[in-house]
Amino acid sequence: MAITAAQVKELRERTGAGMMECKKALTETNGDMEAAIELMRKTGLAKADKKAGRVAAEGRIEIAFDEAANKAAIVEVNCETDFVAGGDDFKAFAASVAGAILAAEPADLEALNGIDVDGSTFDELRRELIAKIGENIGVRRFAVVKAAGKLASYLHGTRIGVLVDFEGSEETGRDIAMHVAASKPQFVSADDVPADVVAKEKEILVAQAADSGKPADIIEKMVEGRLRKHLGEITLLGQPFVKDPDTTVEKMLKAAGASVKGFWRYEVGEGIEKKEEDFAAEVMAQAKGSL
Repeated sequence: MAITAAQVKELRERTGAGMMECKKALTETNGDMEAAIELMRKTGLAKADKKAGRVAAEGRIEIAFDEAANKAAIVEVNCETDFVAGGDDFKAFAASVAGAILAAEPADLEALNGIDVDGSTFDELRRELIAKIGENIGVRRFAVVKAAGKLASYLHGTRIGVLVDFEGSEETGRDIAMHVAASKPQFVSADDVPADVVAKEKEILVAQAADSGKPADIIEKMVEGRLRKHLGEITLLGQPFVKDPDTTVEKMLKAAGASVKGFWRYEVGEGIEKKEEDFAAEVMAQAKGSL
C-alpha cells in the first residue's frame, strides 16, 4: 500500500526518528502505525546494544531534591560527546533519571534499570534514546542522600555536582559545597581516612625519607610531619578554605558554629580513560593509503 506523507509525519512526531526510517518501518508493516512503532523499537534496541562498548565520558551531573523528606539524589549520566550532552533529549533523560532515583531509591544500577516508566523499563528507554541519538548513553553512578542535618548543593555548570550534609547557615552550606567542588577533598576529617590508606602513605614517606641519611628519630619526625600535611590536603577540614586560604575549613566552620556530616562530589568522566583522537594523523594515514 502507498504510504502517505501524513503517516510519515505522525510516526516522526511519535518516535523522533528520521523521515526515511519512518517511511521504511511503515512500508514493512503495511501502514500499521502501532506495528511500525513496535518494529522501530525492536530495531532501535538492537542498534543500541551494538553501541554499548563505546566509551561514554561526557555527559552531565543532575541533582534532584525532595525538601519535605530532606533528601536528594545526585547522578552522573554519560554520553560520548559534549554536543549530545547539551541536547534537549539528553537533558530531559538525565533529569528524569535523577527524579526516578529520588522517588524509587534503587539499591544499585541494576535496580534502576528495572524501574517501570509508563510500561517500559528505564533501561529500555535508555536504549531507545541511544538508537535515536546514535551515541552510547549510560548511568554511571548515583547516590540518594538522606540528610542528618541540612542539605546544601552546588552545580558547576553541568560537569561537577556536590551535595553536603551539614549543620549551620544556608550561606555556610553553599560555601562548603563550592569548596568541595573546587578543592576535591576525599574525606571529611583525618579520622575518616581508612587505616590502610594511611599505612600505605606512611610506607611511601618512610621510603622517601630513608634516602636522606638522617638518624631514625629525625626520620620519624619528618614522616609524621609529612603525613599530617598529606592528610590535611585530602581532608575537607584540613584544607585551606577556598574563599580565604589563610584559614582552614575546620577553623571557618568553628567560627560559623557549623559542622559537616558528609559530602558527595561527582565530576563528569572522572576516572574514565578517554580515547585520544589524533585527527591530523588519521587524515595523513588515509592520504597515504590512497596513494
